[in-house]
Amino acid sequence: MSAEIRDIAIFTTLAALAATAVMLVPGVAVAWLLARRQFPGKALVETVVSLPLVMPPVATGLLLLWLFSRRGPIGGLLARVGIDIVFTPAAVVIAMAVMGLPLLVRTARAGFEQVTRRYEQIAETLGAGPWRVFSTVTLPLAARNILAGATLGFSRALGEFGATIVVAGSIPGRTRTLAVGIYSFTENGQDRQAAMLLAISVSIAFVAVLASNRLAREA
Repeated sequence: MSAEIRDIAIFTTLAALAATAVMLVPGVAVAWLLARRQFPGKALVETVVSLPLVMPPVATGLLLLWLFSRRGPIGGLLARVGIDIVFTPAAVVIAMAVMGLPLLVRTARAGFEQVTRRYEQIAETLGAGPWRVFSTVTLPLAARNILAGATLGFSRALGEFGATIVVAGSIPGRTRTLAVGIYSFTENGQDRQAAMLLAISVSIAFVAVLASNRLAREA
């Protein structure tokens, strides 16, 4: 295995792990809200969260490019303090997190919906506050589904291509991921390198999905 292939595999795995960490807290929060609360605009939130699943990834990438470019609403503010997002490793992480978030939310939501309210009510009767009930009863009971969702989100992030190549490009040694590398090597006729990246990608994704399915079955 060449140093370039190894570096791409390591960078992609680390970026996918970072994306999973980024999406975890907001993903769990949104999943809990959708599972347990009725509020105005709930259908809108459900739709927005699910959009990356049905939109072309390139379209999602263009939206992120608009948001985080120097002329965009978020990128413009960050540029004032000297922070650039587009075509950096941070852009890779953001694209991966956005694409993986819907899978995390859907799976975690199912976990929260399966938690028996009776246990929470008992804890409330004993004087536990909302946060204590959530952290000591609800969260542990839904933990397997949350972990399964996080693993699915990681798998999706690992294979992300469309949004990543638009907002982060394919800069060797900087933003080139497994999926982008496979495309770039194939386009340049470097079939051996592309095959090696494909094998690595399939191996990691297979293990991640297998673990997610096992966790979901045991939940």
